[in-house]
Amino acid sequence: MHFDDKIPIYYQIKNHIYHEIITGTLQPGEKLPSVRQLAVDVTANVNTVQRALSEMIAAGIIESKRGRGNFVTMETTKITDLKTQLVTTQLAHVYQQLHALNLSDEEILTSVQQYIEQRGQNK
Repeated sequence: MHFDDKIPIYYQIKNHIYHEIITGTLQPGEKLPSVRQLAVDVTANVNTVQRALSEMIAAGIIESKRGRGNFVTMETTKITDLKTQLVTTQLAHVYQQLHALNLSDEEILTSVQQYIEQRGQNK
């Protein structure tokens, strides 16, 4: 995994795992690799990986089962809510950037619609 120096590593690890859950690479109820294995996989410190997982456990996206490991929640509504939250965050970022270019909401909407249409034609 390639890390951005401007963003805390634990946060990037957390977002990487969230992405795997949202895209279905990690299914509800699926066991995650051990903390040590995850640290090797993402080339990060074990404590950093544990911090990411701890926050995910606190958010209810990951469930820790003593002696068995960490599992993706079976509560699909939590995964759906996570996806909605991440989409909203991304849209807010894009909106701020476009608004900083002095585009009106109508211009932003038109631009997004045109972009989507162009993407559809390029498939």
